[in-house]
Amino acid sequence: MFRYFAIHKPFGMLSQFTREGDKQSLADLEFSFPKDVYPIGRLDADSEGLLLLSNDPSVNKAILDPLQMHWRTYLVQVEGEINQVACELIAKGVSVNIKGKNHKTLPCNARLIPPPQNIHERVPPVRFRKSIPTSFVLLELREGKYRQVRKMTAAVGFPTLRLIRLGIEDIHLGDLRPGAVQEFEKATFFSKLKI
Repeated sequence: MFRYFAIHKPFGMLSQFTREGDKQSLADLEFSFPKDVYPIGRLDADSEGLLLLSNDPSVNKAILDPLQMHWRTYLVQVEGEINQVACELIAKGVSVNIKGKNHKTLPCNARLIPPPQNIHERVPPVRFRKSIPTSFVLLELREGKYRQVRKMTAAVGFPTLRLIRLGIEDIHLGDLRPGAVQEFEKATFFSKLKI
């Protein structure tokens, strides 16, 4: 039987069930996943937010296929006061180095937002420096290259301090707490992803 899950991956956790060194893995979550369930895609250990899991290979293929170009939404806290010009540059596409190759990112949506009031505190907290402010940008991308969001904000002069994936297509993190798991029915999962 195919099953479908969404989790809020906490900061510092690997997007896999096996531990590496002192890093926590998905096996450390307080939830008993079926043995054949695996993560669909990845979030780096230092990124947080929505991660989908399933034992349905068709979902994995559809989400990870670059031709499908599913929208992914990210909340990004950056170092410095990011401005409209920087957001427009990101939106048009910037040149970044992905695993030794130059890559021009696809056009995306990037907009400044006020500091959100409803995000969970990160453990450990983001470093705070009195002399350097931080700001927030909401990014919607149709591609998911290795550490792409971090490279995009750095390319316009605003290093990423905190990165939270809020959604994949119509599936959203909502008020799911870090470490929490939500199971979806197959029909709901597929209709939301337009697969």
